[in-house]
Amino acid sequence: MVHDLDRARGDEPPRDPIGRAARALAVFGGAVMLVTAAMVTLSVLSRWLFRTGINGDFEMVQIATAVAVFAFLPLCQWGRGNVFVDTFTLKAPARFNRGLDVLWDLVYAGFALLIAWRLGLGAYDAISSRTSSMVLAIPIGWAIAVTAAMAAFLFIVTLATANRLRRGAK
Repeated sequence: MVHDLDRARGDEPPRDPIGRAARALAVFGGAVMLVTAAMVTLSVLSRWLFRTGINGDFEMVQIATAVAVFAFLPLCQWGRGNVFVDTFTLKAPARFNRGLDVLWDLVYAGFALLIAWRLGLGAYDAISSRTSSMVLAIPIGWAIAVTAAMAAFLFIVTLATANRLRRGAK
C-alpha cells in the first residue's frame, strides 16, 4: 500500500525484506510516540484539572522516546534520509560521490555495531543488577535490550545500503 506521504515525495514503500522491516519498525516507533503524546496530554490535563498528574510520567517518556528514536533510525538510513554535507563533492563525478557514500555507510555501520554492542552490555548489566526507574520502579534493562537489538538492525541496514550503493542503485 502506498501512502499519501510516499506519493507526495515520489517514494515507493520498500519492497525487500530489510526495507519492509525498517518501515514496520518505524511504524512501531510512531505508535510508541503517539501513545506517549497521549499520556503526556492526559498528565498535563490531569495536573490542570485535578492538581495531580500521572505519577512517573517523565520516566515513561524517557523510556518510550529512547525506544522510538532507535525504531526510526533504520528507515531513515534505508531512505537515505540522514543529513550529509557535500561542500567539496558537489561537482565531483557521480561514481566518486557514490564511493564516498559507501564509505560513510560503512563508517555508520561501524558506529551502529559499537552502539549495539555497548547497549547490549548495558542491558545485561541493568537486567542482572535489576536496575529500575526511581519513581515507578520500571525495570529498564529490557528497554535497553530492545534498543540494542534495533541498533544491531541498523547495522544490518547500513551494510545493505552500502551494498546497494556499491551496485549502483540509490
